[in-house]
Amino acid sequence: MAMRLLDSEDVDMTVLTGPAGSGKTLLALAYGLHAILEQRKYNKLIVARSTPPIAEEIGFLPGTEEEKMAPWLAAFDDNLEILHGADECSNGSIEYVKERANIQFKSLNFMRGRSFNGAYIVIDEAQGLTQFQLKSIISRVGADSKLVVLGNLAQIDNKYISPLTSGLTYLVEKIKQYPHAGVMHVNGLCGLAGSVCRREFVIGAPVERSWLTRYAG
Repeated sequence: MAMRLLDSEDVDMTVLTGPAGSGKTLLALAYGLHAILEQRKYNKLIVARSTPPIAEEIGFLPGTEEEKMAPWLAAFDDNLEILHGADECSNGSIEYVKERANIQFKSLNFMRGRSFNGAYIVIDEAQGLTQFQLKSIISRVGADSKLVVLGNLAQIDNKYISPLTSGLTYLVEKIKQYPHAGVMHVNGLCGLAGSVCRREFVIGAPVERSWLTRYAG
């Protein structure tokens, strides 16, 4: 069901919630690679996530944007290894996939003031974002793009945010009234489901989106 939601031409935004280890990130990443490399729906995969408050001034750290985000985006590399672990020279395969799928790791700070067109955008750990931050992200979603928001309200590590005040809670309630958005709770993936992801979702006219503007406003 989650894959059908992600694959729907009528859904511009998908929210997947669920406990740690339930497979939210694996599902989002597997479909994103499939949509870019096989279906040619998008031309890049943008990956971002909320970071602990201590890391918000990431711009002052040395290195490239991807290097700065590496400590908080390790889960995506782990899931790429799951999807391509059976490949010969898996490390080389993972780097090849990153390059071919044009995977870009972004800090939320770096996303301000930019618009992303033709992109499959994954926002992880959204439970740690405020309403304002999520609105800002949604306002960056451009033409021919899909936004996938992942989160678990039981894992909030920001002392200023609670399950009641989390932007994820607000978003889930807000988008229920919009026909071009979908929400699904993921309880977990069995081994068979994981193998299906590896087998079917690895290499081998725009929807009206005025609801995005209304939400962001």
